[in-house]
Order: sequence, then structure tokens, then C-alpha cells
Amino acid sequence: MTHVPEALQALGWNDWFAQRAQCEADDGIARVAAVDRDQWLLIDAGGMFRAKLAGAFMHRQQAAHEAPCVGDWVCVRRQPGDDFGMVHAVLERRTVLQRKAVGSGAELQMIAANVDVVVIVQSCHFDFNLKRLERYLVMVREGGADPIVLLTKTDLVAPELRAAQEAQIRAAGIDVPILALSNLTQDGVDALERLLVPGKTYCFVGSSGVGKSTLINHLIGRVAQETGTVSGTGEGRHTTVRRELIRLTGGALVIDNPGMREFGIVAADEGLAGSYADIDTLGAGCRFRDCTHTRERGCAVLAAVESGVLSRAHYDNFLKLRAESAFHEMSQVERRQKDRDFGKFIKSVKKSLKDD
Repeated sequence: MTHVPEALQALGWNDWFAQRAQCEADDGIARVAAVDRDQWLLIDAGGMFRAKLAGAFMHRQQAAHEAPCVGDWVCVRRQPGDDFGMVHAVLERRTVLQRKAVGSGAELQMIAANVDVVVIVQSCHFDFNLKRLERYLVMVREGGADPIVLLTKTDLVAPELRAAQEAQIRAAGIDVPILALSNLTQDGVDALERLLVPGKTYCFVGSSGVGKSTLINHLIGRVAQETGTVSGTGEGRHTTVRRELIRLTGGALVIDNPGMREFGIVAADEGLAGSYADIDTLGAGCRFRDCTHTRERGCAVLAAVESGVLSRAHYDNFLKLRAESAFHEMSQVERRQKDRDFGKFIKSVKKSLKDD
């Protein structure tokens, strides 16, 4: 790999990427800051510029999730004096945050790549939902990033309710850091800012209206995202219209996301194991090694549910997410088989044409 300007380190570049980068000699390296339809906004040591995908790259791309997404590092080529580039390759992703594409069978949708920490934002007021939180945690852990839970709008609830919500999180076996703040009073914002490390990338995710964009506006120190009010039902408008990588004055990088109503699980064995470690630990005491924790005799997990040691809601959500993960994995296997069958068909057609 050719020399990489140290300025890229401020954008999140490190030895992990340098050891795996395989760009051509004429290529530069840049990071994807935003995606705007068929154009990509990139940033490198020299600043921002736009780019498109090279024809050869588009020909190699087999699935939508292989296209560059926010946070990706790419090999890009520009002619001298040209402020527009052509992306020739996406470098290996260290971490990913992805979900099942809305309304699809087995398609993946990339949310962000090469994220160090995912900040899962929920409002203490209307949005607090333990099941949704567990869903996010599964996919964050599956993708390799570290999760943080951020509870917002603390000014709208009594301290006792907020304490009860944190207790629910801990009771579900969730041992990740929990922060709480108010965008209105600014209580707790300083604690979040102290956690933001220069050169690290933080991705903020959550429902619309929980205060992500307002918070990021404050962190940036300017109004970069259009924000809107929240209705009386607690449902917010989509105030962030696209994912965007932003570098803060202190050196940390943040990715804001539009509010997500759905967060479908993809094949996530590791994420499930990490998010439901309490069930995994209990499972070691089951009579049968292949216990599914659903109906078997001698199941330690079922016994814990019956005795109240393990929350029924926590257990039910585990079964639901495990089923979603298994279904997606099966769909992916079927899809790959169809792709292989189609490839064999094309080869047979080409062979028959040659024989003729």
C-alpha cells in the first residue's frame, strides 16, 4: 500500500485499514461522508468532493449492500485539477451496521460502516421500548461495534421513572453504558461529549423525534440538520433526510441517521449470543446440549422463566429475534442456491452456443 497522508487518521483511518488496503497506484483513499442518489460525497486529506462509481465496479457489484455506504473507505481516482472522482473499490469493512431492507425478502440494507460506537437513542418520554432496544443491540453486536444506550428528554419525566427505565434495562441483562440527557436543559450533554474520542466514529440511531438531530446540532455548534417539533403523540417527523458523516470540532466523527420505524434482523448468531448472554449462561445447565429452550424437559432456561428469575418478556423477545435471524439465514441460503443454479444455466447456454 502506498503512503497514506496522516490527515486521514483524523477521519478514522488506522493500521487495521492500512494493512488491508489494496488500491491501485493511481488511486487515492477517501471516506464516504454521504450518499446522494447516484453520487457519493467523499472526504480525504484535501477536503470534500463528489464521485460516481466506475463502470468496472458497478459490473462487479452483485448486491445493493456491496455499494459504498456512509463510513466506508474507498479507492478513488481523480485527474489532476478535477474535483470529481471515480470510485473503483470499497475497502474491507471493519464493522458494519445493517438491517433487513424494508419490504424485502432477504436483501440487506447498509446503515453505516467502520463505526466504532453505535449510540442507541431512546426518549424517556414516549419512545422508551425495551424490545426495540434489544433488537438494536443484537445488530450492533453482530456488526462488531460497541453499543451505548442514550436516554433523552429527561426533562419530561420524573427522576423515579427514569430510574425505573434504567432498572428495566439492567434487569434484561443489558450491561452496556447508559447515559441520560436533556437537549432542553443540557443536563448530561457534557458527559456524552467527554466520551467522544478524536478519530473515532459514532453512529446515532433511533426512532424519529427522539432528539438525535437536535443533539448533533449542539455537538457541531451550528444548525446543520433541519429539526422539527414532535406531535402530541410523541411521534417525530423525519428531520434528518440522509445519513451523513460529520467531524466535530473536538475531532470525533458522528453519523446521524433518519429515524427508523423498522429494524429487521438479519442472520445474527453472534449478536444474539452477545445480547442474550444471560440466556446463553442458563442454557449451559440444560439437560440436552441441543436444547432449543422451547419445550424440552430439563431446560434450565424454561425453569428460570417459570420461577421468575428470567423475565418472560425478555425470553419471548429472544425467541422472536432468534426466529427472525434463522428465517433470514435460510432465505440467504436459498438465494445463493438460486444464484448458483442461474450461473450454471448461463454457462450451459454459452457452452451450447459454442458447440453450435
